[in-house]
Amino acid sequence: MISKTVGIHEAKTNLSRLIKKACSGEEIIIARGKDPVVRLVPIESRKGRRKLGVLKGKLVVGREFFAPLPPEELDRWE
Repeated sequence: MISKTVGIHEAKTNLSRLIKKACSGEEIIIARGKDPVVRLVPIESRKGRRKLGVLKGKLVVGREFFAPLPPEELDRWE
């Protein structure tokens, strides 16, 4: 990963350019004087909405799932 450190004034002047570089994978550090204070990183984008029923027919629940639990297992839940 390429890292670049810029001062606050340069960051304010070139913010759009720095955002573009950060989104392309470059690490941007903004410093106050010689002291780094923040890191400019992109926000992970969502891949899309969840689809209901995407696993329909792919999972099987056996009859034993619906059988009553043994008393020692029930005691652990109480």
